[in-house]
Amino acid sequence: MRKSMKKAAALALTLAMSTALLAGCGSKDKSTGSKNDPTTAPTKAADNNQGSTDSTKAPDSAFKDYSNGFEKNVTIQIPVYDRAFEGWNPTNNYYTQWVQKEFGDKYNVTVEFVAIGRSTEVTDYTQMLAAGTAPDIIFHYDMPQAIAYYDEGAMQELNYDEIANYAPTYYKNLGATIDAYGTINGEKVFFFASRPTAYNWVTLIRQDWIDKVGKTMPTNLTELNELYAAWRDAGLGNGGGTLLQNNFIYDYFFRTWPIDADERALYSDLSIAALPWEPTHKFLKNLNYQYNNNLIDKEFYLNTDDASTKADFVSGNSGVYSFYISSSTDVLTSLLANNPEAKVSLLPIAANVSEGGVPQQRGYWPFGMIMGINSTTTEEERAAIWMYLEWLSQPNNLFFFQNGIEGQNYTVSEDGLAVKNPDFAGESKLSNNNNKDYWCLVVESAQYANEDLNYKANIANWAPVGFEYIIEDSYNDYVANLEYMTPDAIFLDTIQSVAEFKSDLNDLFKELYVKCAMAPEADFENVYKKACEDYLAAGYQTILDEKQAAIATGGYN
Repeated sequence: MRKSMKKAAALALTLAMSTALLAGCGSKDKSTGSKNDPTTAPTKAADNNQGSTDSTKAPDSAFKDYSNGFEKNVTIQIPVYDRAFEGWNPTNNYYTQWVQKEFGDKYNVTVEFVAIGRSTEVTDYTQMLAAGTAPDIIFHYDMPQAIAYYDEGAMQELNYDEIANYAPTYYKNLGATIDAYGTINGEKVFFFASRPTAYNWVTLIRQDWIDKVGKTMPTNLTELNELYAAWRDAGLGNGGGTLLQNNFIYDYFFRTWPIDADERALYSDLSIAALPWEPTHKFLKNLNYQYNNNLIDKEFYLNTDDASTKADFVSGNSGVYSFYISSSTDVLTSLLANNPEAKVSLLPIAANVSEGGVPQQRGYWPFGMIMGINSTTTEEERAAIWMYLEWLSQPNNLFFFQNGIEGQNYTVSEDGLAVKNPDFAGESKLSNNNNKDYWCLVVESAQYANEDLNYKANIANWAPVGFEYIIEDSYNDYVANLEYMTPDAIFLDTIQSVAEFKSDLNDLFKELYVKCAMAPEADFENVYKKACEDYLAAGYQTILDEKQAAIATGGYN
């Protein structure tokens, strides 16, 4: 069962005494926010979106009826990623004001948006939970971290009938997923956004550099390393590099095929690195080779966030850059501003795989954002959140959030596709990722009535003008390697030792894997062996033992 609230309170008190409150975070005093009056209008293209428009279902008699609004004002706090876009205020802008006017004022609800750093979200949530200022929704994209929040008592148990009552459209769309994956340790705790097919995680490579050294696009890891060596010899740049932390999918390209389900359940874990696993050994051996032969950034361990790796790519220090691409990204315009002759291509997945291997990747679970309700959220606040998800699930509202105002932010094509105006810079300008950080509570990408329109929409939403070929190539690469995408296991009961040792092991892993990477090639095996011994002794063996016991009883999906 879940760890006691007493432990969570003790953890919160300790953290509250040792960390400062985040500047600008919301608080549970529920102060009223801005209520400006932005213009809104239904859009004809919204009719292409999926989902029922009937949100007028009479509430079940078992639940209070708030369809005419709350008698007393209710404040809800909704998390939104702050990606540090220049000139964008994630908690107070045209669209947050629109939400207040169209939803909040209608139901006597004050909607406050709380900024969560995209690269610092775990730290942000930890500090806010400790201080009692966390928003009403606790979210994360990866199940292990969502379970970690739950395991520390941060989330309350839910009644899924209550969700269905106040959010019938939302529950119609997500109910099957919630029923299948929302229960942990026998408690109903999670709800989700949908995850349609996505292929917008891309690795860009400098095509002009490939051409300059007389090479072709690499098709395996040997050819990729040879390309990096040619770049080095030509004085062009390196293959980049970033510090591995908090998300451990680095070894997929080195795993054997076909997979062994129990072995994957034992070792493959987004939240804990599998240092002693053979795929990690192979990954580190290649990294050590790249480091000692000056194929990658010699100070890769200093690149601790996306901004630093992006800066290396834009400035021409490195020739590769991996990220979630969107039509409004500035990485390509910045690159061309520094080097107008630069050309980029998509690096195919197979370029990272040793000869004879297959291009394995982590498969997504059948849900996007994973959410729970803050343990301090009241019954009325919780009902207001379900009502907000219901409102957000209505096609017209979702479409407006995704596209803005017709004739300003976009025009509608003959087949009903919203075509963005990339030059629009007025008040209703969308954020640099098309406002996704707001509507990701219900869906991961814009959806239309058929797959052909979805494909066109994905190109429009993900590809900057002139770079549509990047998404086209990414889609083709995705389809070609789909059979090698496998999701991690989800244990039906929490693995308690993961929560106990995770933080210390993640810190230790950064230290040990960097030592392995930087060791002289002749010393690598000895350094790696000692690192594994230290890692196992620091708690990883306990995790393996607990997982093995759960696997023996079939305790995972």
